Amino acid sequence: MSFWKNLAQLAVRKFDAAECTECPKGPPGADPAFATAVTALGAKLAMADGLAHDVEQTAFLHVFQPDEKAMRDVMRLYDLARQTSLGFESYARRLAKRYSNCPQILEDVLEGLFHIAVSDGHLSHQEETYLETVAELFGIKAPAYRRIRAGYVPLGEDDPYYILGLQPDASDDDIRVARRARLNDFHPDRIRARGLPIDFETLYTQKTALINSAYDQIVKERALLA
Repeated sequence: MSFWKNLAQLAVRKFDAAECTECPKGPPGADPAFATAVTALGAKLAMADGLAHDVEQTAFLHVFQPDEKAMRDVMRLYDLARQTSLGFESYARRLAKRYSNCPQILEDVLEGLFHIAVSDGHLSHQEETYLETVAELFGIKAPAYRRIRAGYVPLGEDDPYYILGLQPDASDDDIRVARRARLNDFHPDRIRARGLPIDFETLYTQKTALINSAYDQIVKERALLA
């Protein structure tokens, strides 16, 4: 959330080129097109589930933090954009094109949108679909999306990281160690040593297949990012 929380400061301080080597208009905080796009995306996200809440507007202002001079124009655009969630894709594409060489900025925007989405205490199916679409248009791959999502929403039971008992930011070594540990837990010798019925061997064979499948999925996803 560091980028969003410091957006106002980014607009006034000297831009550090190390943060983005090829930003089209210098710091995003000083780019009107950036401000317009993120305002519209935040507002339309609030309407993704059909009903905009004041808490979502408060969350938007928390992460966007427009200065006093810009507040009136920002809120006018926000109120106009949140009349409907339709058309958010065009704003996402605009940002993706404008900051194609600044992937970290696009991830920061997605993180800010997650903060808004869960501000009412939960993430609805419609909001998740909205965020998945934005991530796809931004060119953000599944592992990065899952990592950002995990900061705001608990992993589902079918998530490969959940199955291995890890978080998406786990290292490759942690993943290998977790896989071995989980497989050892369900080894047939351990089952027999505990005196469990033979039926449990079948159950744990299924568990072993699930662990291996989760591990393979993570490895393949990470290979795509390499």
